[in-house]
Amino acid sequence: MTAAVEITGLSKRFGAQRDVLRGIALHIDAGERVALLGESGVGKSTLLNLIAGLEHPDTGEIRLSGVPIQNLDEAAAARLRAREIGFVFQAFHLVAHLHVWQNVAIPLLLNGTRAADARAQAIDMLAQVGLADRAQSMPRELSGGEQQRVALARALVHRPRLVLADEPTGNLDPATATRVLELIDTQVREHGAALLMVTHSAQAAAIAQRRVQLTPQGLSECV
Repeated sequence: MTAAVEITGLSKRFGAQRDVLRGIALHIDAGERVALLGESGVGKSTLLNLIAGLEHPDTGEIRLSGVPIQNLDEAAAARLRAREIGFVFQAFHLVAHLHVWQNVAIPLLLNGTRAADARAQAIDMLAQVGLADRAQSMPRELSGGEQQRVALARALVHRPRLVLADEPTGNLDPATATRVLELIDTQVREHGAALLMVTHSAQAAAIAQRRVQLTPQGLSECV
């Protein structure tokens, strides 16, 4: 089976002197759940952005489902993200002027799904995260936990092969964080997606099958 993510020799520099990532290697199997740990400033979010094609590495190769992405132009990278990747951000990044169901439908519409079908699939996905009754709400009308559940629904609605989550519980109270983690775990398993989750939380890392640690010296497996 083709790996969901295969990274070799990855390096990224910002400015003349600052190597943020150096010689990174990472393999994530299809359907595998991996927690990415590390102190602030070591490049965890940068690594997610590189995997998503939002930034380009200076050296190395990134393959998503066997496809090398490091040299894709912006349009090709955007098409790949829309098809293969779901992104869950700490700050939610919902579109304020769109209804909840419209936010969830965005990946489907980007992939060419008919509007009526996209709406039906978005509402079904909202039901899976317990928010079918908020489909017509605006993001500002939701609590932080509800907004994160909408973000999770948006990340999964198009059945991506890879979900990238950047501190998905960082802005949530403990009880809400627990519910969101349970939903991430359940939904990623049911959709068969691989998961790479940046987190400082031991509770969040516990849903992963393995943990990797990023330091200024590189990436290593946690024992």
